[in-house]
Amino acid sequence: MSTPPFGPRGDAELTVPSAARAYDYFLGGAHNFAVDRAFAEQVLRIAPSVPAVTRLNRSFLRRVVGFCLDQGIRQFLDLGSGIPTVGNVHEIARQVDGRSRVVYVDYEPVAYSHARRLLADDPSTTIIQADIRAPDAILDHPEARRLLDFSAPVALLMVGVLLFISDDDRPGELVAAYRERLAPGSLLAISHIADEHAPPALRAEVARLVDAYAAADELVFVRTRAEVLEWFGDDASLVDPGLVFLPDWRPDTPAEHDSPARALGYGGVARVGRATPP
Repeated sequence: MSTPPFGPRGDAELTVPSAARAYDYFLGGAHNFAVDRAFAEQVLRIAPSVPAVTRLNRSFLRRVVGFCLDQGIRQFLDLGSGIPTVGNVHEIARQVDGRSRVVYVDYEPVAYSHARRLLADDPSTTIIQADIRAPDAILDHPEARRLLDFSAPVALLMVGVLLFISDDDRPGELVAAYRERLAPGSLLAISHIADEHAPPALRAEVARLVDAYAAADELVFVRTRAEVLEWFGDDASLVDPGLVFLPDWRPDTPAEHDSPARALGYGGVARVGRATPP
């Protein structure tokens, strides 16, 4: 999971837990506060598989970035990025090519402020504070335009963010709006929480997790593989092995295959882009 994409709470007060900072805590990061740790510990008591899901999602992101680099892509747009720490996109990319450029997007004011400080001395990486439900505002943002050339292939990362988009906000149409702006050869990565093939005990955990986030004013939506698959669009070409459980997407270690949280999320990557550049 990642950070919800909408609605700043008005200021950066630290009396309300943040999904972005709780995610950082689950990953073992240091960019979180007492209110976030208290919320995270509450989640762990009712849904102890959450850290495992979080690690699977972050490992999926790492492999996706590596795949994109192998395909020659050197520019990344990471939606709902949270605080760029603990296995972040720009550090993974720079290990392969120091010229890689990364634009992070997050709405949450404290996550944004932390990221701005972390990235202050990095001219090839930035963060935009924005609602991902406004794709044109993000794609036309001066910072996005400064670092990303949308006439060339871009890696669009929607990793663990669409679970915070309600059906009323039409996630399929939202993804399509981004896809339509991508040049041929671009890659779209999506991961999402799921429980349709999980055993009853894990499904119960997911239900408790959804309730806990709702109590903290963060709505989480669990979807099926068929629903997520539709978001890639008819004109997209899924790369092997398609939309699969997170540890099954181009694994580089057998250990994750046996994770107890294996059935709690899907991930996939597709080649997208219009016939002519935008």
